[in-house]
Order: sequence, then C-alpha cells, then structure tokens
Amino acid sequence: MNGPIAASRSEHDRTSLVARNRATIARNIAFDLGMLRVLFLAFWALAVPALAQPAPEPPSERRDKALVEATHYMVVAANPLAAAAGRDILRQGGSAIDAAIATQMVLGLVEPQSSGIGGGAFLLHWSEESGLLESWDGRETAPAAARPDRFLGEDGKPLPFRTAVLSAKSVGVPGVLRLLESAHWAWGKLAWPRLFAPAIALAERGFPVSPRLHALLAQEKDLPRIAPWYHPDGTPLGIGERLVNPAYAATLKRIAEEGADAFYRGAIAEEIVEAVGGELTLGDLAAYRAKKRAPVCGAYRVWRICSMGPPSSGGIAILQILGMLERFDIPSFDARSAHLFAEAGRLAFADRARWLGDPDFVKVPIDGLLDPLYLRMRA
Repeated sequence: MNGPIAASRSEHDRTSLVARNRATIARNIAFDLGMLRVLFLAFWALAVPALAQPAPEPPSERRDKALVEATHYMVVAANPLAAAAGRDILRQGGSAIDAAIATQMVLGLVEPQSSGIGGGAFLLHWSEESGLLESWDGRETAPAAARPDRFLGEDGKPLPFRTAVLSAKSVGVPGVLRLLESAHWAWGKLAWPRLFAPAIALAERGFPVSPRLHALLAQEKDLPRIAPWYHPDGTPLGIGERLVNPAYAATLKRIAEEGADAFYRGAIAEEIVEAVGGELTLGDLAAYRAKKRAPVCGAYRVWRICSMGPPSSGGIAILQILGMLERFDIPSFDARSAHLFAEAGRLAFADRARWLGDPDFVKVPIDGLLDPLYLRMRA
C-alpha cells in the first residue's frame, strides 16, 4: 500500500534555533535518502526487463517535484487530495494518526489501484514526548486453509504469474482497517467518524481523475470495465473527468459508524468472501488482528535511521545498502554512484531472498544482517 506519512508538532514549543538545526539535518537526510531513491529507481528500471515476472503495477507519467519544507507539520501522500485531507485533520487538532487515517481513506478512493481498505499496511509511530518509536504490522495474512502448495499447479510446477495473481489464491486477509483502528485507540484525538468525512464527501460529490489513474485504467486488461471507473462503452474516464463512487461512500459510512467490525463481520465480510471465493472465510476475517513488531534501526554516517522490521523487508534492505555505501564518498549523481548502489543493492537483495520472511514462521537473523562488520565485509 502506498500509505500516508503524517507528522505533527509536539506539545512543547521549539526555539527557532532548534527548528533551523533540525531543518538542516532534515535537508541532509533528504538529500542522502533522495539519492538512494533516485539510484534505486534507475537500477530498478534496468533490472525489471530481465525479471521473470512483470511489475505489480505499470508505470505512468513521472513528474519532478520541488523540495518543500515545513516547521509545524507535513502530510505526504501519493495524491494531493489525500494529503489535503490529512492536513485539514491536523488543522482541526487531530493527531498524526488521525491525519494518517483520513489520508488513507481518501487514497482508497483516488488511487484504488495502489491503496485501499481491502489491503494491508505497516505503520511507524514516533512520539516526541516519550521518545518512543513503535511499529505495527497490518499486512495481509494467508487464509487459515492455505498450504505450502498453494501456488503450484496440478503438475507440481509453479502457476504462471498472471494466473496466480488473478485468482482467489492471491487474496489475503485485509489488515489496514484493524491496524488503523488499533492506532487510533492508542494515539487518536478526534472521533473516529470524523476521520472518514473527507473521503465520504469526495466519493459522493466526485473528484477529477488524475493522469496516473487514467493511464492505469487505460492499460488495464484483466478487470471488468464497469462504473464508476469506465464509461458504458468501456472506455476509461478521461483526465479531469469527475469520478463519483457512492458505493465506496456507503461502505465508509458503515465503518465510520460501527468501527472496523463493520468490515470484518456481517454483511460487508459476507460480500468479500462471496466475491473472492476460494479459501478465504468469514472466520479468517473475524480473526484478523494487527500486531506490534520491533522496528529496525541502524547508523548511517551521523544519523540513526529506523524503519519497519520483518515481515517487511524494506527496512533491512535500506539499512544494509546505506551501511555498505557509507564507506564511499558519494558527492553527486554520477555513473560511479550508480554502480556502487547497484552493487550494494545486489548484495542486499541477495540477503533479502535468502533470509527475510515472516517472523511468525521463520527466524530472521536481523542482528547479523545489520552487523557493521558483516556490512564492511560485503562492501
């Protein structure tokens, strides 16, 4: 899920000097991690054609964005309507978690190809007041009836990628709503229904289709071409056309009024199970719980970087790549930098394929993978 990032000011006022210092640190971190992201995208663009399976989501138009700074709070999301919903919640006195919930509900409407209440999420929460970093796992889980041969055909060989993805076998038990509800219990300030109001209003009155959503709808070959995303003749809504989704609004209203149980039990759960078919059951939905996990942290030059731990693999991969690269001088985006990153990425992804998994089922050697001596050897 391309989930929201929301950050709010602490209860204590900051001096302007501290604010300037933190802004400088943030810019430095943004530059280093921005370089990491740019190099990763370049490396991925070269690597994807050689992979055996297609990317999970086709690319669309890329736009350069200007660097933006804030002194009190910032909400970052994949769509400006979603970011605005989170910003407005902060202005109303909501917490960072309140803003994240409002942002995510709008994302489910305006970028349904990437985000939604039927998916999963990881969550990192930092409390400036307590100095405590917490992470939660709300990713999808396999149905209880799942077995190791789930993605094998009758001949014992792996199913073709598209065959597996487009079948009920690929559907997990959604976790994002349970995760956000648990986070709201812990850190929310505003009433739960209030956080759904922006998305409900947008779904009822409609919103302009973005260039990205239009491009992906036009490329889609497998899903039925039905309203509200397509015209009666099967053509996708054009850029800027108004998309109204009353069904999504009705679903959000029930969840806003009754809590996440409205999604995991009762009529909505029954419709999900009927639509998916396969092995997903009402019992799977009712039994889902988000889990608190330990974050992973590591040093990069003068900073301490923290991210989500397993079952996420991204945090460990980033820390490994940074740990290998910090021994090199990388002053600019040049061919040498790209080469260094590509090699560090190869090693990190080799470890990812060999060692990473769900800690409920496998032991992941986190300390060993992030050990400075090991990363020095890899470098």
